[in-house]
Formats: sequence, structure tokens, C-alpha cells
Amino acid sequence: MNTVLSRANSLFAFSLSVMAALTFGCFITTAFKDRSVPVDIHVSKVMIKNVDDFTGPRERSDLGFVTFDLSANLRPIFDWNVKELFLYLTAEYSTRSNALNQVVLWDKIVLRGDNTKLNLKEVKSKYFFFDDGNGLRANKNITLTLSWNVVPNAGILPLVMGSGHKSLTFPESYEIAKSY
Repeated sequence: MNTVLSRANSLFAFSLSVMAALTFGCFITTAFKDRSVPVDIHVSKVMIKNVDDFTGPRERSDLGFVTFDLSANLRPIFDWNVKELFLYLTAEYSTRSNALNQVVLWDKIVLRGDNTKLNLKEVKSKYFFFDDGNGLRANKNITLTLSWNVVPNAGILPLVMGSGHKSLTFPESYEIAKSY
């Protein structure tokens, strides 16, 4: 009455249901875990230049340079359901023209098995810190924050902000030197 194909189909459907239940179990065991760790950010050098902005109508824009130290122990974040972390350092500030500006300055991918203790010294920003005008000069409230996305084996991709940030002030005058 039951053919070989019918029995193989039943076995496959049952196996698939069991694997789906196990995957959901993997997700639910780590879904509510707090993934925040303390982060220490120290800024050693801040510089600003006024440069030509080639993306718009030939105006000059502020270009900021930040050299920073970063330390954090990411070991408590890693468990059996974490495949990798995508870390990124953002600068958040406000100007007259925009209430909220967010710029990614640096990023890094930490895989399972890599060194999970960050102890970076004198790191220069990896990406340009452009403002779409002159909002960086003498800006007194620029906040650096380290955040990360947790890439799990099963489940959602949580966005986590580290507990610890650094506020800094940009200088009132532009640098004229050619090098950073």
C-alpha cells in the first residue's frame, strides 16, 4: 500500500520537522541573553581640515581625523550560537543643518576562535569623517560609540551598543599640514 517513495517522503518530512524544532531550540536558548560588555575608548588625537567636496556643487566641507585607543573583552558575548561579531565605531553629533549625524569611522569582524580581547592603540579612523558642510569645526558634542552586530548560527541578528562611550570636542581652527 505504501510505496518506497511515500515512505521516503514521510521520513524526510519528519526529519525536516525535527531539525526545525532543534534550530528553534538553539535560537530560544540564547535569544534573551544580554550581549553588552564594557568598552573603553580613549581619543589621543583630533584634527580637522577644510577640503574640497567633490560630491556636490564645489563647496568646501569639514574632514575630521580621529586617532583612538580601544579596549574591550568580547569573550562573554561568544557562546555556542555566535558565529561572528561585526564591530563598528560610530561618531554621533548634531549640527545646525542636521539634528542627528552618524558616521562610521572604523569596523572589524571578529570570528569565533579569534582573539576576543581588543586592545588597540593609536588606531586611525578607517573611513573618511566627512561632514556635509562646516559642522565639525568647534563642535563640542561628538560622541564615539562602539557597537556590534551578533551573527548567530540560528536566530535574529541583534544590534548591541557597548556600555561606554567617549565625548570629544573638535578644534576651532583648521589644520594646514598635508599629512595626518
